Amino acid sequence: MEGKSQLARGLLFGIAFGFLLQKGGATRYDVIIGQLLLQDFTVVKIMLSAVLTGMIGVHAMKSLGWVHLNPKPGSWSQNVIGGLIFGAGFALLGYCPGTIAGAIGNGFLDALAGGLTGILIGSGLFAALYPRLRDGILRAGYYGDVTLPGLLTVGDWTVIVPLGALLVLTLFLLERAGL
Repeated sequence: MEGKSQLARGLLFGIAFGFLLQKGGATRYDVIIGQLLLQDFTVVKIMLSAVLTGMIGVHAMKSLGWVHLNPKPGSWSQNVIGGLIFGAGFALLGYCPGTIAGAIGNGFLDALAGGLTGILIGSGLFAALYPRLRDGILRAGYYGDVTLPGLLTVGDWTVIVPLGALLVLTLFLLERAGL
């Protein structure tokens, strides 16, 4: 039963996040392109706010025993390859996976035709190639399931509080600069 309630909470938070993305304008192509051209920082402000809220929320739920975190192991090569694929899709279409879902919900056909098709093709190719890549290139620079608090051997909140303050300061400075 605990797994189902955790999934239900995740679904509710996902719906709320999607709603806020839409209300903030991050599902609109022109806003995303404005961000890529460094003319409209709406997306950065939304994402920094989401990271701040998520970081505090997830760790508060962890502290209350509502969730248990299981960091996935990773490698530098996974991050670089994933970032390049993500960036190529973002540059070609002007949407990321989260904003594609929101744009489809808004009825934007470019997100449905290009975005959903790209996600399905890309996921299929990755699934087909993964067995060959898993023990090769994707293992290069393997660093395991380390977290920043674990790496620094400190408690979660020792990292969250100063990082949260830095994010709030960054948001304040972006707003003050009119970006």
